[in-house]
Amino acid sequence: MPDTLSAAELQERIALARRNLAALTEQAAAFSGAADEELAAQRIATQQKLLDDLLQQQEEQRRQDRAS
Repeated sequence: MPDTLSAAELQERIALARRNLAALTEQAAAFSGAADEELAAQRIATQQKLLDDLLQQQEEQRRQDRAS
């Protein structure tokens, strides 16, 4: 992911990450078996980390915009 995304690009990626998390959570509810559950948990954790990073980047951009 590039270091600097426009506000619109960030919003778009945040929305996508949230949709992905919702879909993964829904899929996880349908899985049975330890291996499937572990894979689902890993995917959810990865997507949550991405969302957290994007939200942090968005907040940093907002702070910079307010400071300018």
